[in-house]
Amino acid sequence: MSIDVRAHANYVPHSPQKVRLLVDLVRGKQVAEAQNILRFAPQAAATPLLKLINSAIANAEENFGLSAENLYIHTIYANEAPTRKWRKFGARGRFKPWLRRASHITVILREKE
Repeated sequence: MSIDVRAHANYVPHSPQKVRLLVDLVRGKQVAEAQNILRFAPQAAATPLLKLINSAIANAEENFGLSAENLYIHTIYANEAPTRKWRKFGARGRFKPWLRRASHITVILREKE
């Protein structure tokens, strides 16, 4: 039986559509390979995703005594968080909403057997 190591990041201020582009890059990869991919990715959402994976690795080593070399990303997904609605006033008294989207990211690591 394999142990699932979870880590969550809530209210990440990047849209889930943009985070999912990076999530799809690292799904199923070894942890070290995923860290290298995210370290050199030009997208802004790579930074909180890298921090989340590092947190999951620290959870695995500290709480479960697992080695980081044997871990891989079993499941990773980004869900939609509540959208903040801001206002911008347009020409002729019109109102233009700005939707500030956020996301909840979850990563589950497993040990390679």
